[in-house]
This record gives sequence, C-alpha cells and structure tokens, in this order.
Amino acid sequence: MTTPVFDKSSNSGLRHFVNATRFSLHGFRAAFRHEAAFRQETTGLLIAIPGAWWLGEGPSQIALLIAAYLMVMVVELLNSSIEAAVDHTSMEHHDLAERAKDLGSASVFLVLVVCGLIWAAVAYERFT
Repeated sequence: MTTPVFDKSSNSGLRHFVNATRFSLHGFRAAFRHEAAFRQETTGLLIAIPGAWWLGEGPSQIALLIAAYLMVMVVELLNSSIEAAVDHTSMEHHDLAERAKDLGSASVFLVLVVCGLIWAAVAYERFT
C-alpha cells in the first residue's frame, strides 16, 4: 500500500496542530480496531472515571486516580507500537524481536502494578 509523502516543510503553526490532532485520532482508532487490550482498557476507563470521583477525596486524588489509569493506556499504546513495528519488520522468530515484545509487555505489567498501588493507597486512606 502506497501513501503520499508527508510534506513536513509546510507543517507549522495551526496546520501542524490540525495534522497532529488528526494523526492522534487515527492512532486511537487503529488501537481500538486492532488491539483487544486497548479496547478492554477503554472500557475500564469508563468505569474508572466515575470510580475515581467516588473514591477520591478531593480534586487531587481524583486527578491522580484518573491519571494513573490513563498511564496504563499510554504504555499500552507504546507496547502496541513496538509490536506493530516488530511484526512489520518480520514475522519470523528472532530473539531480539521476542525481547522487544517481552520488554513492552513487562512495561505494561509494571504500570498496571503502579496503577493498582495508587488506587489501593487512595482506597486505604478513604476507608481507614
């Protein structure tokens, strides 16, 4: 599939903002269409936002809870990017490709742990 070459020289000011927004929305659509984990996390966000409003005591805690959950989605997008780039390069098994994918997966796991710790700490403060 051939796509037209993007002219970076004319991409400044408002045009840059519009293009960046368009590319970001395209990325969200691609992630939602092709990544089951991102779809699950998007569904989880619909639960996490009202959950943060209920659990958090004040704007700082609410923002922290939502930001922690959004970081999971950020790292998931980065992991999906790594996987797509590796798969584009070659579908054959290679130790470095496996390592790249495993490291991306480990990153998602760690940010999930951090998110869980933040939510647990806020819940502990709320209920003790």
